[in-house]
Amino acid sequence: MDFLIATHNMKKRDELSRILKPIGVNVLLAEEAGVDLTDVEETGTTFEENAYLKAQGGCDESGMPCIADDSGLAVDALDGAPGVYSARYSGEHGNDDKNNELLLENLKELPLEKRTARFVSAVCCVFPDGRKITVRGEVEGKIGFELKGCNGFGYDPLFLPDAFPGKTMAELTADEKDSISHRGNALRLLCKKLEEIL
Repeated sequence: MDFLIATHNMKKRDELSRILKPIGVNVLLAEEAGVDLTDVEETGTTFEENAYLKAQGGCDESGMPCIADDSGLAVDALDGAPGVYSARYSGEHGNDDKNNELLLENLKELPLEKRTARFVSAVCCVFPDGRKITVRGEVEGKIGFELKGCNGFGYDPLFLPDAFPGKTMAELTADEKDSISHRGNALRLLCKKLEEIL
């Protein structure tokens, strides 16, 4: 069954595809589905609200079931920032280098034990008949002192997951990352819920 994913991010699409393919869900980018997808303004104050806005917009425009996620980094020492503003933390949307630079600057005085954080992912699936599924996944870790690895995007080169001591998310293999990632955890929950209704 074909589902639209409300993103233009190929890496995100590949991650969703790896996890959802075993239950018969074929994930398509708007370009692959022949849909002209409007970028939805992320006006929500939570990851769940933003995921819903994107999924509902994609479903309305395509007439297909649409999956969207909103994810980001929550750092305890920064009162949960950058949070829903993770992609535009530095003021420039999607500039990973500037976002990581600002994060390092804002944590520069802190030792590792005070740099606790988590990646959060809320995934929402909206169906043309009005049904909606929303799930949330998290992965705990700490923020490192320097960028390491090239197998990820966003804050992956700084995030040291508790499950793989000494490695950043960007140093993990795709399988290792899928096994613990916030999006992987959320998508496994989504798989279970989809299996119940498909």
